Amino acid sequence: MSAINKITTLCYILNDQSQVLLIMKKRGFGIGKYNGPGGKVKADEEPKAAVIREVKEEIGLDAADLVELGFIEFYFPEEKKDWNQKCFIYSTKNFSGALCESEECRPQWFAMDRIPYDQMWDDDKYWYPDALAGRAVKKRFYFDGEGKVLRFEDI
Repeated sequence: MSAINKITTLCYILNDQSQVLLIMKKRGFGIGKYNGPGGKVKADEEPKAAVIREVKEEIGLDAADLVELGFIEFYFPEEKKDWNQKCFIYSTKNFSGALCESEECRPQWFAMDRIPYDQMWDDDKYWYPDALAGRAVKKRFYFDGEGKVLRFEDI
């Protein structure tokens, strides 16, 4: 197994209408897929500070009272080992600001029973239900060269 090459974050923002805010990536890693807002943790940052910064940069919202749900490790084949990462997962129901589209992504609210798994990373269907229910997530996923899950395990 190759080493983790980066630390990243994701934040699931939930509203009072039982919806989750996802972003459609318009560029970069994950282009064309829905995911939660978030991104890379800088060398001088803690993951929680990074996810707050990324949410603001990507969609204009100030996230508060974040709940840390755990982390996921992602491992790809040798030719894509630079994609290997440890991703810290957060959720919140407390946010403010004006939701906006950025050069990187377009935000959209989804009902919990209408999450577009067919337009997301292959692993999401295995752990989103737990994360969105506020349950801890600690998993390791192994992918093939096409981004399909080969196997996963609880850590």
